[in-house]
Amino acid sequence: MDSNTKPIIRVEDVTIAYGDFVVMRDINFEVQQGEVFIILGGSGCGKSTLLKNMISLVKPVKGKVLIDGMDIVTAEGPELLTILSKIGVMYQNGALFGSLNLMENICLVLEEFTNLPRDAMEAIARMKLTVVGLEDSAHKMPSELSGGMKKRAAIARAMALDPKILFLDEPSAGLDPITSAQLDELILKLSRTLKITFVVVTHELPSIFTVADRVIMLDKQTKTIIATGKPEELQKTSDNPWVRQFFNRQTELEVSK
Repeated sequence: MDSNTKPIIRVEDVTIAYGDFVVMRDINFEVQQGEVFIILGGSGCGKSTLLKNMISLVKPVKGKVLIDGMDIVTAEGPELLTILSKIGVMYQNGALFGSLNLMENICLVLEEFTNLPRDAMEAIARMKLTVVGLEDSAHKMPSELSGGMKKRAAIARAMALDPKILFLDEPSAGLDPITSAQLDELILKLSRTLKITFVVVTHELPSIFTVADRVIMLDKQTKTIIATGKPEELQKTSDNPWVRQFFNRQTELEVSK
């Protein structure tokens, strides 16, 4: 990353809990503008929960999540809409509206946040679909798409408002290795050509090593971040056995030898 980049996301002292059950505590990290930043960890460590807190689907019990300098945790009304217009989200299953074709799915976002005429919205929708390689699928229904196409369509919808940041929740889940690799290529292309910042939740090692500028690793036992850095460096130099085990795909027995 360019040393002149500045944090576009700053998570400060975030604690997440459901009643008395603490999911994670005192989480602190920054995401630099233009980087591909990955949140990873074992099953049940709170990766997707953290993402939901970062996009205001769930509120932390303590702490701040600053998006381009604005706290999404406390924002309401017009201020919250301003923040939300700067981000796009691709959910794990795509979350496309099954009764709408792809163009209509994208136009729905534009109807919510803009006053553009219909022909302008449709032109934007076609452009976004072209960017993700679905230029011939504007009038297809989600049920007509493969798993990989659904993920691409969901990214196109997430890009409807030209967001500064895209949040992707388990983008490779359920995809075969070739389709997953193609999705990785799309993420890299969007990052390099459009300078979009990506926050990606995943545990897929091939994708992590392909696209990540930096990662944080969450730990279910300590309920906090146990590693931060480039995946290649963490694989080789981390002094945490669990981190090395994760990146080297080793069992606990292998690590102890």
